[in-house]
Amino acid sequence: MEAYYSTREMADMIFCYGLANGSNREARARYVQNYPTRKVPSQKLFSKLFQRLAETGSLTPRVIDRGRTRSVRTPDMEERILRRVEEDPRTSVRRIAAAEGINHRLVWSILHEQSLYPYHIQRVQALRPPDYQARLVFCQWFLRKCVEDLHFIENILFTDEAGFTKNGIVNFHNTHVWSDENPHAIEEFRDQHQFRINIWTGIVGDRIIGPYVLLNRLAGAIYHQFLSNELPIMLEEIPLLQRQRIWFMHDGAPPHFLHIVRRHLTQAFTVQWIGRGGPVVWPARSPDLNPLDFWLWGHLKTLVSSTPVNDIQTLQDRIFNECRQISDQPGVFERVRDSLRRRAETYVRVNGNHIEHLL
Repeated sequence: MEAYYSTREMADMIFCYGLANGSNREARARYVQNYPTRKVPSQKLFSKLFQRLAETGSLTPRVIDRGRTRSVRTPDMEERILRRVEEDPRTSVRRIAAAEGINHRLVWSILHEQSLYPYHIQRVQALRPPDYQARLVFCQWFLRKCVEDLHFIENILFTDEAGFTKNGIVNFHNTHVWSDENPHAIEEFRDQHQFRINIWTGIVGDRIIGPYVLLNRLAGAIYHQFLSNELPIMLEEIPLLQRQRIWFMHDGAPPHFLHIVRRHLTQAFTVQWIGRGGPVVWPARSPDLNPLDFWLWGHLKTLVSSTPVNDIQTLQDRIFNECRQISDQPGVFERVRDSLRRRAETYVRVNGNHIEHLL
């Protein structure tokens, strides 16, 4: 196949690359400025041509022989592949290979030589337009309170509910068995005999409050009874001075927004509670600001499901035991508080936008 770029054009690219001191971006800018009527190459092609010339003394691409198939590399082919990736970063190696009619290993080779690697896409919470400002306002308030009171964050009772099932968390990417021979290990899943338990838990200071078993379908009236009758008993283990300073926090789940629930929280905590419709509004769709969501639930479910659970009583006992063991780990809650501060500071820096890629 005849190369798309002539030898003269490739020589001019290398010349611009040298004038740019090895900067692909600047080299392409110089090339476009000097030769405005020519086809604009990708940035990666400049360093690629220079590397090929330095290693082989020629601008002619190598012939790749993988055994079963043979593909001749040309600057035109490389340019098309790089441009496909540039135009659609989510494309696949096999899709490119099929479109070009070449071996997918050749595509891998070209991309790797250009330091291009596939990265997993991170899933984040979907947000609505008002959410950004709400998160920004909350984080600004939170950080201001932390400056006014160095122990403020330790006095927030973060709470949440989560469902635990028989299967727990199954992550086959992190599941393996070390052996000198393949043991053909298996793990059962999708058992028709399922059970579920709904757990309420709180974190305040250096301790876990609870766990407490709630109904699987939590209604506002049941949640109100829990706050009125059970929570005060669980808080008795906290020193009186800290109880007087506690800020109660829950998210905007429908049972939390019931009028009798909000009225009770105002009677119990006056203005020191955070939630939907509360004195301090909890920003919607912000699980990454609640330590139970961004830390405890995932960690706890991994521990609980490390070995098979055969009945609901075993599941409940394991949840309670693991919570006690987590509470005994030195420094764990301090690290979680530090993480929360960093998250709030980052949210302020990006005006309430997604921060997962910055953590």
